[in-house]
Amino acid sequence: MATSKTEQLDQIRAEIIKNNVCPDLAEQATQLVFGDGSLDAEIVFIGEAPGKNEDIQGVPFVGAAGKFLDEMLASIKLKREDIYITNIVKYRPPNNRDPLPEEKAAFLPYLQKQLAVIKPKLVVTLGRHSMDVLLPQGLQISQVHGQPKRYQGQVYLPLFHPAAALYNGAMRTVLIDDSALIPAILKKI
Repeated sequence: MATSKTEQLDQIRAEIIKNNVCPDLAEQATQLVFGDGSLDAEIVFIGEAPGKNEDIQGVPFVGAAGKFLDEMLASIKLKREDIYITNIVKYRPPNNRDPLPEEKAAFLPYLQKQLAVIKPKLVVTLGRHSMDVLLPQGLQISQVHGQPKRYQGQVYLPLFHPAAALYNGAMRTVLIDDSALIPAILKKI
């Protein structure tokens, strides 16, 4: 009997802990921040790594960037319950530094398994870190944001990270405009 998506994801989460992925990160984090949302979501949003609030609550995108992500979703009539959201790296890096290449590489197989379980129609990468890990090298987010890319059978939409909008008003508009493309992209897939 095939196990449910919940059981499959719980198994992936358990594997990360059992395999002691990135022990240095795990040691200083409060907990593993695995993912949140609908397991039948058509859209999966992927950020880079949990921040302080995420580390405390165990849920991705609950801080200021998460509030803005909720606004982006609301602008296309979606709620958090309609999507699935996760990060490449599942533990908070110290002082919210960028995840290191080897940390992203260590977590990538687990992220790929997560995506294989959820089977989204569209993967939205938030920020350059998740775009760099999931799409071919050499793309510049400043040039490809808002442009759907099909790669290895999956459709991706690179977006700037919502945190960018917190410090830059113009970026808010870009993110809202780019998010507005999601319904049309989903229809095309």
